[in-house]
Amino acid sequence: MSPIGGLHVRSLRTAKERLTAHEIVRETLRHAILSGELPGGTRLVQAELAAQLKVSTTPVREALRDLASDQLIRFHPHRGAVVHELDMEELREIYEIRKALEPLAIRLAASRISKKQLKEAFELQAHMEKETDPGAWVEDNWRFHALIESAAQSPRLAAFVKSLQDSAALYVAHAIHLDPGRIKKGNADHRSILAALRAGDADVAAEVLRRHLDTTMQAILAASGSGFAAASRRRGVATRASNGASAAR
Repeated sequence: MSPIGGLHVRSLRTAKERLTAHEIVRETLRHAILSGELPGGTRLVQAELAAQLKVSTTPVREALRDLASDQLIRFHPHRGAVVHELDMEELREIYEIRKALEPLAIRLAASRISKKQLKEAFELQAHMEKETDPGAWVEDNWRFHALIESAAQSPRLAAFVKSLQDSAALYVAHAIHLDPGRIKKGNADHRSILAALRAGDADVAAEVLRRHLDTTMQAILAASGSGFAAASRRRGVATRASNGASAAR
């Protein structure tokens, strides 16, 4: 069992054995990208992935389309599918827009969230408190925010916010990779958000969320001066080696 950029397929296949081939490939790659096992710039060669995951190229192709829609990968005209690379200017843009739109969504959610949705959010957060896998926590974090924004009952706003949250997932994963303590801080913020929503306090919910987004952005920007640069150099060497090996084949 050889790894694809550090991705060990067997354990993930076991965890996802009830899913379709398309879903297995998509979730395996999503987890690998968000955990940092497949760093930005890594080429995702369909035939290689199909052989490693023991599926045909059809589910791989479908999975790559899904991941492109989620903005985790992009299709390069000459290199094919490539894991999206981090860019600090993009980060600033994403988070400035999130800080403008998501407090609006959560203000609406404070008066519209159902008991069922609130219960689901509390259950998801309880699961996140116990999660030790950074990649899985990032995926749950995306689900948590998506659940809260869906409670706003504003389809157009939800569509805008979802696009931003999809784009932000890689940056959240990067922040966790550089500082695993961000998980504890994120969980504490989520508890505060849920407490405000349960109390129907739109002002507190919006302020906690705005602060949560701002501290995440600042943490990544601060790391970009040292940890980001070092990580980028290490990943760049690994990516060039991997891509060189693929080209040789």
